[in-house]
Amino acid sequence: MDSVDSPARTYSVDSLAVEIHGTRAELGQAAARAAAGHLRAILARQGSARVIFACAPSQDEFLAALAAEPGVAWKNVTAFHMDEYVGLRATDPASFRDYLRAQLSTKVNIGCIHEIAGDAADSGAECLRYGALLQAAPIDLVCLGIGENGHVAFNDPPVADFNDPAWVKVVELDSQCREQHVNDGCFPSLNRVPRQALTLTVPALMSAARLVCVVPGQRKAPAVAATLQGPISTACPASVLRTHQGAKLYLDLASASKLSLEKPGQVG
Repeated sequence: MDSVDSPARTYSVDSLAVEIHGTRAELGQAAARAAAGHLRAILARQGSARVIFACAPSQDEFLAALAAEPGVAWKNVTAFHMDEYVGLRATDPASFRDYLRAQLSTKVNIGCIHEIAGDAADSGAECLRYGALLQAAPIDLVCLGIGENGHVAFNDPPVADFNDPAWVKVVELDSQCREQHVNDGCFPSLNRVPRQALTLTVPALMSAARLVCVVPGQRKAPAVAATLQGPISTACPASVLRTHQGAKLYLDLASASKLSLEKPGQVG
């Protein structure tokens, strides 16, 4: 692959803008600047903002940089997260509720975080409750990643539906998805990873005005290549990002390492 110009190599694939940065830290800082700039503009224009966050180790540098960005009136921000394991308590270190609290609400004075109760007695009712909260007003920003199997949120290839009528649903996690969470250090072994989760669906994520997609690391390289160079298909759910007019994908050299960049501004 060609070397990346400083500070980033940029191009687009269909409607999706792409930036490649030299390091994971640079990627996180660039994505945070973009997300914070969008938030500041939204807050100045309408006084409040609604944001959905991914909760995974791939987001660590991005969220740390975002929390350090100046001039964001976090007290006027309502936050959501994308998914939660069925049966996991909010205090479990592997829960996404615990992650978002540690990475964001302990660092900024955020107005409100709506949490998915993965341990709710009735998962179907919890999906309806959370979906209603999401649909109560437009979503201004989604900060997401891409899984090793190409998923967005927990929309793995077997369960992803680009035209899903639901906004939140219960899904069975595929084996590659579950293995990723062992690789990430979230669980000690595969048999400890829950088999089900509640997830926002593809239409829920795509409803936002702006998508900031943060994808660092070598293990994501095959999914990134499928996202940008394969067909737009649920075989790689993240490929749907190429249809969104306000989406931008942030990569580092490792996650971009399997791309065929034949010439500047073009993906082969």
